[in-house]
Amino acid sequence: MSSPLSSPTPPALAVRPDGPSVVVVTLSGDWILAAPHPDADRLLAAPSPFGTATRARIDAAALGRWDSSLLVFLRALSSRAAAATPPVTLDLSSLPAGARTLLDLAAAPSPSGAPPPPAAPPSFLARVGLAAHASFTQLGASLRFADDLVRSFARFFAGRARFRREDFWALLHDCGPSALPILSLLAFLIGVILSFLGSVQLKLFGAELYVANAVAIGMTCEMGGLITGILMAGRTAASFAARLGTMQVNEEIDALLTMGFSPMDFLVLPRTLALLLMLPLLALYAMLMGILGGAFIGVGLLGIAPAQYLHQTIASLSLGGIRDGLVKVVAFAFVIAVCGCRQGLRCGRSAEAVGTATTSAVVQSLVGLVVADSIISVLYVLF
Repeated sequence: MSSPLSSPTPPALAVRPDGPSVVVVTLSGDWILAAPHPDADRLLAAPSPFGTATRARIDAAALGRWDSSLLVFLRALSSRAAAATPPVTLDLSSLPAGARTLLDLAAAPSPSGAPPPPAAPPSFLARVGLAAHASFTQLGASLRFADDLVRSFARFFAGRARFRREDFWALLHDCGPSALPILSLLAFLIGVILSFLGSVQLKLFGAELYVANAVAIGMTCEMGGLITGILMAGRTAASFAARLGTMQVNEEIDALLTMGFSPMDFLVLPRTLALLLMLPLLALYAMLMGILGGAFIGVGLLGIAPAQYLHQTIASLSLGGIRDGLVKVVAFAFVIAVCGCRQGLRCGRSAEAVGTATTSAVVQSLVGLVVADSIISVLYVLF
């Protein structure tokens, strides 16, 4: 099969009988796209191209140049032969070897064959088992990642972990001051809600003054740290997963490994350190803003004197309650860092994988926060 270098010889087609049940189809000239094939079109359009013959033989001794137009004609002729009554056997042995090979490939069935029958949907117990297995697999992978992170901290304290200080300072700013505006709004509104809901119940007993105690205890022991953790899970865990996932897509993490840098030390460790340093400070700030939100309702709507409100707040605060809240925050910071960084490092190599990793990081961080909060609260009660 070649391209014409000169004017093509017009193709010719002749059909002649060769015995009572055999017909010979003679091909000559150049069967190429540049030359028309009126005889071929007339033969294929005939009601009975082979007459009464049961066997047709292709004679290509005088065939010149050929291309896909010859193959299209022969495929159509084969289809007419197979559909004839009775079917006609087509002998292609005189064709060029390349043409026979291409026709065999075109006639070969698809490698996949018939599509497999649809699998039966798993039973309810099977779905529960698969979901439980996937959950335990994810938990095991997260624990292994946390173990690697603890080892990275050991290398850091031994002075053997390497990361850029410029990146660490940028992460501190991103995890701390950049979150203050939204945290101020959320914590203030949480304090307003606690104060308002508490006043509705306390008013039944004429004890609206103790709204200050309820808000102070609620914000320092539970809500201040929890709202900070939730905010950072949706903000920082997603940021960590998206940035590390994009690095994975761009093969930057592979480049770090090639240069001898540990991604755990170079990427995960500074992010975890930044969260561990900034989250307790943000939680203290959230506690203060929540107390101010409670004071806004207590003083502005309930008519409590500012001095009285301040006195009740100070009287209800304790170092133990603040300490308990900050211990939870430290655990929250570790959970957020593990979930966000792990999803980023295990991200696939596509834009869709980055979005999936970001979503998974936020969901796992929120679930991890609730689980850690529950466990720590139970331990406080037991011990």
